[in-house]
Amino acid sequence: MKPLFIVFEGTDGSGKGTQISLLSKRLEANGARIFVTAEPTQFATGGLVRDTLGGMTKRTPAELATLFLADRAVHCSNPVVGIKKLLDSGVTVICDRYYYSSFAYQGMDTSLKWVMDSNLNCPDILKPDLCIYLDVDPKVCDQRIQSGRASREIYEKLESLERIRQKYLEVFKLLPDHNIKILDASGTPEEISTAVYEAVKSLDK
Repeated sequence: MKPLFIVFEGTDGSGKGTQISLLSKRLEANGARIFVTAEPTQFATGGLVRDTLGGMTKRTPAELATLFLADRAVHCSNPVVGIKKLLDSGVTVICDRYYYSSFAYQGMDTSLKWVMDSNLNCPDILKPDLCIYLDVDPKVCDQRIQSGRASREIYEKLESLERIRQKYLEVFKLLPDHNIKILDASGTPEEISTAVYEAVKSLDK
């Protein structure tokens, strides 16, 4: 299989981390070289984003979207561990969140068109080969967050999770040229993992 750029999306608590881990192990067992990454990144720009998400620094939705844009550009173009560099080296990149998150999260409270245009038209930002959206009832996500975390980030309240899910589904309809697989993620981790792997295998046909 050629090196792929695969993105996982979903509301907080949807199980992205579990599915990324399962897919990585399965692809590595088949001989693929894998690099797992996430947004916000560990670059300086990512630190500014995390300060906002954690509630330490207040910023407008447009400010936050701009920081994500800058972080994403670095994420793609860094000459050492950037997504483009890794793909060119034959490594499959699996990313926990990408610009679809910006469209859904910041697109709720500022101009969605501006957020989408700034990302989709940035020459440094790559288009994924596949976006896998794990669709889970927001109430289930809320329960998982409640039981698994000591504190919540600014988007992790139930009413926000419900709005974000609806925004994701709205956004996906605006991107007919993107390879987006919406998967029912209410089953067991193993069942979901099988569906994820089938979506990835379809890229090799």
